[in-house]
Amino acid sequence: MTRSRAALLGLLAAAVLAYVYFDLGRFFSLDELRARQAEFAALYAQHPFTVMAAYVGLYVLVTALSLPGAAIMTLAGGAVFGLVVGTLLVSFASSLGATLAFLAARHLLREPVRARFGARLAEIDRGVAKEGGFYLFTLRLVPLVPFFVINLVMGLTAMRTLTFYAVSQLGMLAGTLVYVNAGTQLARLESPAGILSPALIGSFVLLGLFPLAAKRLVDVVRARRVYARWAQEKPRRFDRNLVVIGAGAAGLVTSYIAAAVKAKVTLVEAHKMGGDCLNYGCVPSKALIRAATLARELRDAAHYGLDVAPPTVDFARVMERVAQVVRDIEPHDSVERYTALGVEVLAGHARLVNPWTVEIRGDDGTTRRLSTRAVVLATGAEPFVPPLPGLAEAGVLTSDTLWGLRELPRRLLVLGGGPIGCELAQAFARLGAQVTLVEQAPRLMLREDEEVSALVRASLERDGVVVLAGHRALRCEPVEGGHQLVVEHAGREHALGFDRILCAVGRTARLRGYGLEELGIPAGRTIETNEYLETLYPNIYAAGDVAGPYQFTHTASHQAWYAAVNALFGSWRRFKADYSVIPWCTFVDPEVARVGLNEQEARAQGVAYEVTRFELGELDRAIAEGATLGFVKVLTVPGRDRILGVTLVGAHAGELIAEWVLAMRHGLGLNKLLGTIHVYPTLAEANKYAAGAWKRAHAPQRLLEWVARYHTWRRG
Repeated sequence: MTRSRAALLGLLAAAVLAYVYFDLGRFFSLDELRARQAEFAALYAQHPFTVMAAYVGLYVLVTALSLPGAAIMTLAGGAVFGLVVGTLLVSFASSLGATLAFLAARHLLREPVRARFGARLAEIDRGVAKEGGFYLFTLRLVPLVPFFVINLVMGLTAMRTLTFYAVSQLGMLAGTLVYVNAGTQLARLESPAGILSPALIGSFVLLGLFPLAAKRLVDVVRARRVYARWAQEKPRRFDRNLVVIGAGAAGLVTSYIAAAVKAKVTLVEAHKMGGDCLNYGCVPSKALIRAATLARELRDAAHYGLDVAPPTVDFARVMERVAQVVRDIEPHDSVERYTALGVEVLAGHARLVNPWTVEIRGDDGTTRRLSTRAVVLATGAEPFVPPLPGLAEAGVLTSDTLWGLRELPRRLLVLGGGPIGCELAQAFARLGAQVTLVEQAPRLMLREDEEVSALVRASLERDGVVVLAGHRALRCEPVEGGHQLVVEHAGREHALGFDRILCAVGRTARLRGYGLEELGIPAGRTIETNEYLETLYPNIYAAGDVAGPYQFTHTASHQAWYAAVNALFGSWRRFKADYSVIPWCTFVDPEVARVGLNEQEARAQGVAYEVTRFELGELDRAIAEGATLGFVKVLTVPGRDRILGVTLVGAHAGELIAEWVLAMRHGLGLNKLLGTIHVYPTLAEANKYAAGAWKRAHAPQRLLEWVARYHTWRRG
């Protein structure tokens, strides 16, 4: 730490300690202001400039040190100096004090914060450089965030000092005027009964309404800026309350909610109702995994004392059953069902013409246009196929196209060691294919802890999957009798032969062809939205895979509620999308389910934690089922039972994680979980035993020693 930084820190600490030690806060109270109001007024009348200078100096000091009392001093400014002079003094003093706090935070904290969170701070600085002034202005105009917090946080950014001062001066002016006006009314109180005067009540009503009015004004100004180029095209009347583009999980739930609240809603789908989850993802993959799991169980029948011949896999029949499962679930997402619910369903490709007009091109080439108050983009995502030389020529399969297979590949090569790649690699291996899985990263499932990755790899290898982590795919080449993939590992190239290749390296949002570029809606990997799921245009929302940050069906449905409610009722009340407790599961065997933080994320974020672990090998039901592989790992706040995150590996982990999601969502700690009765013998008891392991580790040892002495005494 530099000398100047140490000196400044010491000076600030001394000032704050003096404030606390001498209980100076007692002077910054409404009662003290009323008691000394006449004294201050008389002093001001005798020495106006001296009092004003002292007031400004004290206000600057309080604000610069971020001490409590600025609000009372603002009221005092109105009470002593009147509306005009009080507003001028408070405006300049508050801006100057805020700037000093801003500079102090920059000098003391910016470098240490940059050293630890450099990448994140650089991203924030880019945003500040782009629209930092306007963002600061909205924070100043709408006093929902304490001003001292704004001063300190902005000091960590690269915002110019002059910009900070000027924007603060302008942004705080309206709020200053309201507070000083309230102070002038307080000065007129002649008795406690005077507090009920209409003028004083009106001032405090204005104080309460000001944040709402200011926020509304900011929204109006921002909207006018955004919609300026389209002002002439806005319809006077609208055909629909809502148009939803995409009939996957997000689109279906959005349109369902809209119809339930009697809005006139149109759902547009260019391909299949149900989207990726029903047709290409969750549903068919789980049906395939069930067949593969049964094949594995039959091979292991001898372990349970059963003599069963090894199963013969009829792959065509397996895939026909998968297709039948999709057909059985299709009615849940059908045009007929949603039409009966009150949703107008149109088949065709939708494109935004302007913020209120959607053009729909039908399969027959006809087009129609609908005007709508709001739009929800729920266009989903699709498999990403990298531009690998020769990959397309090798007839690459994806998680969208593999369901047309009716012949089991003898040699299947899977590109990608994420959840999709691992699930499908294990399933095809259990059905009899020779599977090789290639992953460029050093381990599988990078988002999970290393021990989880290792366990998944071992499980795949037990099923015959050849796992090649740390291998970079270079190109595909045709060879006699098939193809080969050339990979690089440790600086050397070698070839892997295959009959079919499945690409599962990730999914990319569907962004093109919907008019986003023409409207200037920002999109990178996904469409950029704010916390309300609004895009650049407040009446256009995005939900599901196309919006991120998660690509799960259950998060798409979760977002759909926010998108629907905000789109239909946002002019009255808006809701911020809540991602605080998001679970997910990878359906390998054993399953891997998680909610909240795991260890690697906690370390990366600098979150203090302690770990409690329970092995499924100690659970009676798991032993009876022959499903002892796995564990429950709980991260908690050190010394407390508050849950930070849970990783659950084992049979039916996707089902068992729900109890942890409920606990985290509603703030239930491990003590509450331990006090919940679980049926014996069940796998769900693992959750209770994990809570019990935490309790044992935190048993009050000193108290137990005294209890032991008590029992000894009782025995005589």
